[in-house]
Amino acid sequence: MFRRFVTFLLLVLWSMANGQWSMTFAQTTGIKNLYKYVKDTYETKADSLTKAFIESFMIKDKGIFNDRYKYYAFNAYWTQAHAIDVVIYNYQRHKGIDNQLANTYKAYMTRWYNNKANNYSGASTSDGSYRMFENPYTDDMCWITLTLFHMYEATGTTKYLTAAKNVFDNYIIQRANEDEETGGLWLPWNTDAGSGPNACTQSPATLIAAKLYQKYGTEKYLDYAKKLYAYTSKKIVKSDGRVEEPPLTYTQGTFGEACRILYHVTDESAAIKSKYKTLAYTYLNYAFTSGRCTNGQNILRDEGHNGDQSIFKAILIPYAVNYVLDEDMPASNRVNLYKFIQKNTTTMWSNLDISRYPIVFCNWDWTKPYTGADSDASMGAACCGASLMENSARMCRAITDRYDLGTLYTECSNFSIEPGHEQDDELSSFNTAMAKAEEILANPSSYTTAEYRKAITNLEAAYQAAQDYATGIASIQNSKFKIHNEDAALYDLSGRKITDKNLPHGIYIQSGRKVLR
Repeated sequence: MFRRFVTFLLLVLWSMANGQWSMTFAQTTGIKNLYKYVKDTYETKADSLTKAFIESFMIKDKGIFNDRYKYYAFNAYWTQAHAIDVVIYNYQRHKGIDNQLANTYKAYMTRWYNNKANNYSGASTSDGSYRMFENPYTDDMCWITLTLFHMYEATGTTKYLTAAKNVFDNYIIQRANEDEETGGLWLPWNTDAGSGPNACTQSPATLIAAKLYQKYGTEKYLDYAKKLYAYTSKKIVKSDGRVEEPPLTYTQGTFGEACRILYHVTDESAAIKSKYKTLAYTYLNYAFTSGRCTNGQNILRDEGHNGDQSIFKAILIPYAVNYVLDEDMPASNRVNLYKFIQKNTTTMWSNLDISRYPIVFCNWDWTKPYTGADSDASMGAACCGASLMENSARMCRAITDRYDLGTLYTECSNFSIEPGHEQDDELSSFNTAMAKAEEILANPSSYTTAEYRKAITNLEAAYQAAQDYATGIASIQNSKFKIHNEDAALYDLSGRKITDKNLPHGIYIQSGRKVLR
């Protein structure tokens, strides 16, 4: 009749094929292992810290950020990318759940874009949207372009994607130079004569090219990505896991992310794909384990107090979280990075002074509270703290949602009903909810928090209705299964016609319906 079985070890994907249950495994070892470490989703803390970040540093009518508390710097450009990224991550968590807050944050993105991300040298809007972000510094344009991509991914607003593509096509890659020795491409740091390549330009440019290929499928972008990677890996990256010397968290994270995306999009051999996967972890793990990037106890170090140095950690953290949530990456590696991120999050939060909330300042060193003057409070340091908390919330919410939907789906996959009734109209909602859950679990990174929660709510309701309906069938209480022609031929549940008049007590098929005789 109706069977129910719950397991927290396996997730079974369900589909209907020729009236039979077809099952495949879906919930990964990684998600199960990660879930047991989730003690706090960090969402309330993230909401609080993002609000404090905005109140303490954003120029709200422009959507851009002061360099220090109440101090505007006209040439603070590339850092604006990572500051608005914090707002974008909060928007993504609240879209479809708290639309009033989400729309407020979406408006900040629009203002950020319209004000050219504080680009002190960009052309006007009337000259073309991508020219708004032109700048002599190639790396500055790269960081802004990645954020434009992020804004598009969060909102679906195509002008952001168009601008990102055009900045790369018309400015970034136009500055590239061929390198005969490596067969790769290198980009000058800026337009000054003699300006050479560096990791903070090559890393984001490689990532942009890979993401453009992932989005458009145009071969030139994959070619750019592989050539930028080739030069960087052969001329800049060190053999021990350092992306550059000195090793800095932002290039460790960005080149690690470039390798992760290259793993997904490359047309190269399985061995090369495996190499990309390995290197993605190598560069990220170095940032959390090397004494060059940490305090020796896996807490990311103070990398400096100026506007550039103070924001580096805000760039690493989202890419480390992306790795944790990528179910194609090795489960043990994902668990390791998860633990490092959580340790940094709890350390940073425990050293915040929230006595003046919503004015909150983060320290450059997460193991100590900020005790300096208000005028010295750093937007970069605050951005790092807010980025850490937002991305920890994103990470734990995604793990929790995947696990909750997965375990519910496992239970529902063991639903069984009398043969011949699997496609009854009364089960259509259940079938639809199961199909949606299967779709989400097969592509876990493509769905928002709101979509996960809706899928869970819908499947819970549909499952209860299906249980109730199954009970009705089992007890032959539903009028759908009562017959009107008592003289019609009888068949057993295997479809064989019954000719014996001395029937044992049981369930039979008569006139296409179930009947108790």
